[in-house]
Amino acid sequence: MTEIFVRKNNNKKEIALVENGILVEYYEEENEEDRKEGNIYIGIVKDIIEGMQSAFVNIGTEKNSFIHLKDVLPKIDEVKEKVDLSANIKNVLKSNQKLLVQVKKDSNEKKGARVSTHINLPSKFIVLMPNTNIITVSQKIEDKKEQERLIKIVKENLSKNNGAIIRTSAEGKTEEIIKDIKRVEEKWNRITNINIDPKNSKPQLLYKSEDILEKILMDLVENKISKIIVNNKKEKEEIENKLKENEENEKITIELKENKNIFETYEIEKQIEKSKNRKIWLKCGGFITIDKTEALTAIDVNTGKYTGTKKLEQTIFKVNKEATIEIAKQIRLRDTGGIIIIDYIDMQNTEDKNKILKLLKQELKKDRSKTQVEGFTKLDLMEMTRKHICSHKE
Repeated sequence: MTEIFVRKNNNKKEIALVENGILVEYYEEENEEDRKEGNIYIGIVKDIIEGMQSAFVNIGTEKNSFIHLKDVLPKIDEVKEKVDLSANIKNVLKSNQKLLVQVKKDSNEKKGARVSTHINLPSKFIVLMPNTNIITVSQKIEDKKEQERLIKIVKENLSKNNGAIIRTSAEGKTEEIIKDIKRVEEKWNRITNINIDPKNSKPQLLYKSEDILEKILMDLVENKISKIIVNNKKEKEEIENKLKENEENEKITIELKENKNIFETYEIEKQIEKSKNRKIWLKCGGFITIDKTEALTAIDVNTGKYTGTKKLEQTIFKVNKEATIEIAKQIRLRDTGGIIIIDYIDMQNTEDKNKILKLLKQELKKDRSKTQVEGFTKLDLMEMTRKHICSHKE
């Protein structure tokens, strides 16, 4: 049973996604207006930094946003993101030039937002990529025939000069995908048909992205969300309006527990507090530690109290196995983004390493965010990346 809990107090909104009583995702929004990720703007190019092949773009926020040459040039491959960087950015962008951009990463106390001209509009079954010819399928759909079938459907129904990423939820669908393509292309047409005054030298917001709850509802439409429990009457009314927009959400019930601490009532509070711990104990007695730095997130696996069997290899494998399952849960729960390095307990057996690699990929399929597992490095560190779902102030 999948449930969503929404606790609204003053300007702070907390959203918890719970599966069979277990907290699997948790988000905080201090002020919804501060969140810019996914928004589309007409920005104004300001300073061009030739030595960094980058530029600053005014999108109307306190700090100018940052764009790199690779985010301006046409994308050739959605997976590898290869572009020809031999061009000089001064030949590509000019000061005071108007530029259609989307916020890819929100600003924080140190940096402005990261923007790109590569627009992504997510919908239920595809992510529309305007002005490209790329059509690719989620790596979580492994059946080659199904991949080919989905690509054929999307290719036949997409408008010219539009590309798409086919989402995992599209597996086994046909008519639903065609309807979804029409819906998201209509949205894009509305965005691009907004009247823009050529004499206006100020940035302009063209599209405000979905909030966290809308994203959850969009991503988990197939998971049969049973109910949404909320503690605020106004918030309940807003959610009801959101649900009316899509017929797939009509069966979801909303319960109002006004002025009650619903997180405490449903035993979510303790799970939230536990998710903030640096050290997480495993059932076997081992533990993992999670340390986030500006560059990456480092996860260390330790045997802790577990002494195991007589064979060292079996002891190590058991701890690493339990750790792998917990790591996949924790990075989803904490919405960890960027580079993630996992320092497993050293395994001498290649077969054990392959089993751990396979298990990690399997467990990450439960995560609705995009993940990429690169495997073990020469230093026996597991290297992977994950795209965060919600931007956090850091």
